[in-house]
Amino acid sequence: MFVRAIYTTGDPTKIDTAIRALNTEGRDLLEDRPGYRGASVFVDRALGKLLAASWWESEQDRRNSDEVLRERRTAILEPFAGTLAVFNYEALVFHQVRRPQAGGGLRLTRLEFDPMDTDLLAETFRATVVPKLDTLTGLARASLLVDRERGRGMVGAVFVDQASLAASRAGQAAARHEGAAKAHVTVTGLEEFEVVFTDVRGD
Repeated sequence: MFVRAIYTTGDPTKIDTAIRALNTEGRDLLEDRPGYRGASVFVDRALGKLLAASWWESEQDRRNSDEVLRERRTAILEPFAGTLAVFNYEALVFHQVRRPQAGGGLRLTRLEFDPMDTDLLAETFRATVVPKLDTLTGLARASLLVDRERGRGMVGAVFVDQASLAASRAGQAAARHEGAAKAHVTVTGLEEFEVVFTDVRGD
């Protein structure tokens, strides 16, 4: 699958306005597009950060949808979004244990790597990181998204509730340390979000 991620920051007091727009008009627009496989919205209410991701069957489906949705994106996210950045990824690993729930937690790890090591990263994540994440209480989903050309990526670990997210920090830190060393990647960011909704169909 292929993913378009939209990362916005803005006034925390206006974030619910953006959430409502994405839950209604945003989802209606996405669901009408060929190749659509689901979407997710995650927020940091305290700081005013919103991460929205749409999942697509093919790279072409994602590209076609963007031509239609690009103009609507800004309008949907107003008046919350003060900054907006769009990233495109390929989903190399999508490991779902159970269905994530609203109110759960996402831990997002940002990565940089030599594009020549993309396959090494994918194999390391499958063979080393995922088994360790599976031992963490409350894990719902783990995914690895990459931009092969730029050598950038994200690891998303979704937990069923905030308590599980908090309890997993030490365990995921150990997995992250081992995986980064084996895959020759640099961790460039670590963030946590609340799950607003996620309905990705990975099968």
